[in-house]
Amino acid sequence: MAFTQFEPGDIVVSNEAIASTVWSANAPTLTNFVTSSVQIASSTKEYYFDVYQTTATDAAAAIQFAVAYCDKVGSGSTFFNPLVTGITATRSNYGQYRTLVLGDENGTFQFGDYVSSYFYALSIERARYKESLLPGSTTISLKLGSNTITLTDDSQLNQAAVFTDAGRRYNLVSGSAGSIYDGLNSNGFTPASGSYGWLLPDIGVVLLNGEALDAPVAGGGILLNISRSSNTADLNQTHLIDALNAGSGFTLNSNETLSSDFVFVRGRNASFNYSENPSFISGSTGAVIFPSFINNPQTYITTVGLYNDNSELLAVAKMSRPLPKDFTKELLVRVKLDF
Repeated sequence: MAFTQFEPGDIVVSNEAIASTVWSANAPTLTNFVTSSVQIASSTKEYYFDVYQTTATDAAAAIQFAVAYCDKVGSGSTFFNPLVTGITATRSNYGQYRTLVLGDENGTFQFGDYVSSYFYALSIERARYKESLLPGSTTISLKLGSNTITLTDDSQLNQAAVFTDAGRRYNLVSGSAGSIYDGLNSNGFTPASGSYGWLLPDIGVVLLNGEALDAPVAGGGILLNISRSSNTADLNQTHLIDALNAGSGFTLNSNETLSSDFVFVRGRNASFNYSENPSFISGSTGAVIFPSFINNPQTYITTVGLYNDNSELLAVAKMSRPLPKDFTKELLVRVKLDF
């Protein structure tokens, strides 16, 4: 018997969630936030700063995420054209994320019950994570002077995510590693500026509500002092990066759903007992060479091949050692195929 047809119960599909850290060298927490002097000297600095885990010229340096400041009215950046006021890099950033997340060029970013006109966007480098970011793993520490806040997402409190054009959305609130601190508000929001932002795990983006960060300590903020001057290159990205460096770190994990097919290959007692090796059969007579193999044959299973209905080989599984097979033995091999 060359082939055996699988029965419906022989193939089982399983999905398994795999979590891993986002940052380079499998570091659970990013504690150094370093920018590149070359990038900051270029025209892209008006739009974003790339953040590395070490000096950008170091051989091990890799971009961890990018920080962009986004402002609805274009504050904190210079005009593209002096004759056309308000059209700036920060306004372009705001419009980009408005389209990406809200899908509406007239939409507004409402963090909790508060509409904010400016925010930071932290875009995690795509090579840093697998399928998506892992809700509940977020811890962001920000410090300015003696003022410190620690932020997490509210996925453990609100397990049913709100969906946007960019996929799932969770609020950023006061807390750590998914646990919410309700000292200022029962839901971890600021008293007057809504939530601290959003976690968008499916596109690898964290939005930080600028008005919440600018709030005084009593209002849940750290007085970040974001500059909203008109037609001025304020480079507000530096304020956030300084606050990250002064804090205790940024913890974030990646999530991947690993789909596996388990194929149960069954060798019944009457099957696979005769070898197809040419040395098993006499070439001239077609008879079994060794008489002992006629009534009591024995083979050694070393390989399992998986074929489609056209007899095309799709996958091969190798045994760690040969498995003896005869009429008194049955074989069960579980083959795992990961996708």
